[in-house]
Order: sequence, then C-alpha cells, then structure tokens
Amino acid sequence: MNGLPLVAIATYNEIQNLPALVEEILTSLPTADILVIDDRSPDGTGDWCLGKSASEPRLKCLIRAGKLGLGTAHIEAMRYTLQHRYAVLITMDADFSHSPRYLPDIWSAVQRADVAIGSRYVTGGAIQGWPWYRHIMSRLINGYARWLLRLPCRDCSGAYRAYRRGVLAQLPLNKIESRGYAFFEEILWLLRRQGATFHELPIRFQEREHGASKINLGEALRAVRSILIWGIRDRFGRAGQVTATDPGNQTR
Repeated sequence: MNGLPLVAIATYNEIQNLPALVEEILTSLPTADILVIDDRSPDGTGDWCLGKSASEPRLKCLIRAGKLGLGTAHIEAMRYTLQHRYAVLITMDADFSHSPRYLPDIWSAVQRADVAIGSRYVTGGAIQGWPWYRHIMSRLINGYARWLLRLPCRDCSGAYRAYRRGVLAQLPLNKIESRGYAFFEEILWLLRRQGATFHELPIRFQEREHGASKINLGEALRAVRSILIWGIRDRFGRAGQVTATDPGNQTR
C-alpha cells in the first residue's frame, strides 16, 4: 500500500472548472494524486486532462466510452483505489461546489473513522446559491434516506467524502445497483450494514458558477424509488452477501 490519498473527480463538460480545480487540489493536499474520470465530454474536458497529465505525474485520467452515470464513475474510482493500493479515496464534485480548502480536514477526519463526510447539515455547514425549493428537496431526501436506511449521518446525498481502503475492500462493487445520484445513499447503506464508522465535518457548499447541473427531476424520482426498495429490503430482507473486492487486504 502506498499510504497516499487519491482524490477522484467525475466529469462531463467541466472544461470551465477542471483546470483551476486541479491546481487548487494539488496545492491544498500535496500528498494526493488526482484521478479524473471523464465520460468523453464533447467540450474537451478529457482532452485537457490527458494533455495536463503528460506534465503532471500526480494527475491520472480515465476516459470512458460515453455518459455511463455518476454512480458508475465512483465505482471506477473505488476499483482504481484498490488496484493501485491507495490508503484513502476522497471524492468531490468537479464544479467548485466542494472547495478544495476542506481537503486537509477531510484527510485528517478519515484517520479517525472509516468514512468522513463533508456535511452541509451539521453545525457550521451551509449551502450558498440555492433557490428555496432546492433546500426543501434536499432536506426531504436526506431525512427520507436517514429514516428508511437507518443512516447515522445527516448529509447522505453529498459527494464530498473520504473512504478508507479497508472498507472499500469489503464492498461488493459488482453488485451495486445505482448508476446515478442514488449511489451516494446506497453506498452509505452498504457501509453501515458492514459496520463502518462515520464522521461528519462541516463544509460550505457553493452552487456552481460555470456549466450546467446534471441532476434532473427524473433522476431524483429514481433515487426516491431506489431508497424505498433498499429500506424495505433492509427491514424485511437481505442486502445480499457482502464479498470482499480485495481479499488481500481486509484491514480498516
């Protein structure tokens, strides 16, 4: 194991944000490598990443065949973490809604828990730039997920997180069902079922300034349906046997 963190960013049409974001990450967490997983962005995001990686060894690029879903991009990042033996995977959005200035705090927090979550909903956390209905929708979906999936954290839908390699090695990555935004609740549910420990630390979430949001009503409704199914399964069924992805390293 190389003992280093990997910061993973899923991208689609983020050329206005990615160059500056990469520079800030490299400065904020000098020990980290960066993995960009791009779904063949037509705006040249992937091309920029490939060009930059030629002169920046800490930057890695994975260009996929097309738009395969945010959840699958995060699964790719988890597999990459295990294959290349990073100690911790940190995930964040590509649009500066997650400031790189919190990276040292998240890296520190994951030394004390299996999963560290940059939270909008603990004391000190905040959201800037959302209309009122986005606040209501987010609060409702987080409360819904906490109740149905019995999650011990207040922010269940955010992507700014760190996972220890050991807990990722226990996950059945090939059996994860979500392809879109419901992935974030599903992965917490699976981690909770395997006994992972969680720590939330406050972040200030800032709505993007450049580019377009990828979430839509259809995606939100699919997430609601998926969470309901998992909640019923959690109480009355079985989630399926958890099998190790990386049997060579079971430590946390």
